[in-house]
Amino acid sequence: MDQHEQFFNCPYCAQKISMLIDMSVPAQNYVEDCEICCRPIEISYQVGDDDVVIFEANSS
Repeated sequence: MDQHEQFFNCPYCAQKISMLIDMSVPAQNYVEDCEICCRPIEISYQVGDDDVVIFEANSS
């Protein structure tokens, strides 16, 4: 399984956090809690040509 570490700022507390993206999945949309403030973040991304082409982390 090929993974990519994606860094982003939490939309609530603005802390820089990271997550691993499974590059074998072409697109996902799910909710994950911030590891700092524990508030829910809506994550969505698309993978193409072995790279993350779209990544969004929004308050849910």
